[in-house]
Amino acid sequence: MTGTKGAPDMKRLKTAIDAVVEEIAKTDARGTPSQAVPALAGADTGQFGIAVHTCEGETVSGAAADTPFTIQSISKVFSLTLALEAHGDDVWTRVGREPSGDPFNSIVDLERHEGIPRNPFINAGALVVIDMLLGKNAGKASHDSVRAFLEARIGADAIGIDDDVANEEQSSGFVNRALANLAKSFDNLDNEVETVMKAYVEQCALTLSCEGLARAGAYLMSDRADQHSDSVAEARRARRINALMLTCGQYDGSGEFAYRVGLPAKSGVGGGILAIVPNEAAIAVWSPGLDDNGNSLLGTRALELLAEKMDWSVFGSIERR
Repeated sequence: MTGTKGAPDMKRLKTAIDAVVEEIAKTDARGTPSQAVPALAGADTGQFGIAVHTCEGETVSGAAADTPFTIQSISKVFSLTLALEAHGDDVWTRVGREPSGDPFNSIVDLERHEGIPRNPFINAGALVVIDMLLGKNAGKASHDSVRAFLEARIGADAIGIDDDVANEEQSSGFVNRALANLAKSFDNLDNEVETVMKAYVEQCALTLSCEGLARAGAYLMSDRADQHSDSVAEARRARRINALMLTCGQYDGSGEFAYRVGLPAKSGVGGGILAIVPNEAAIAVWSPGLDDNGNSLLGTRALELLAEKMDWSVFGSIERR
């Protein structure tokens, strides 16, 4: 894959990002903001940001790359990382690893599989992962764990929380409560539903900019270990998380995204997408207008353009290296 190549050419990367920003600015189709949360529903769909953090620690960005937004379901990548660190492969006794083929909040799918969510990136799967973290931390809210995880990587000043979004999602999350209750009825939720719900919505309401998100996701770009024993486990974990991001990270649009972009990625209904170029870069894009699958319309298009211009794909390189 192209990820074995190493750091990208910075001049080429800056030129590519500038071209992407210019083309996105001319795009008429911008999608629709998430209607599930009133605080998100009125967002300006013309907003767009992009940032790339390379394996050598440099960040190149464009447009509104410093504007914070709620990371929503992108937070599931970080909570899954924490769960795998704490529980290892025992995570997969309670959560599957397959694309769902159903909406991300499907109750039917959870019932069909007797309380075992199809993967950790649909809502039911994220709730079960958080339940595992709550157990590990003896009642400490999982969003605190995720926040601490992020702060260790990018600093506390880069992270916030949108209390309005958290409060709205807490008061209106009826389907998520139903999912949590159904999982509990199958003995796949140990903590109280409201405890899990509070942690879930506060985790989703954490805010980052594109620059912060790209830096936060940088640990996922390394899928090869160095001489240290700890890095073997870290590299293996990153590889497995990337696999799930590629197959499940864009919900029902994951196959289309893999075809168009060819990179592991995870989206959120706040309009953000975190994408990974193994061993080269972590990319964050943001635009609040969503497509029919709940993924950022302009963000997906920007990643498609950038991947083409940089010849980035886990499926191989077109250019002669």
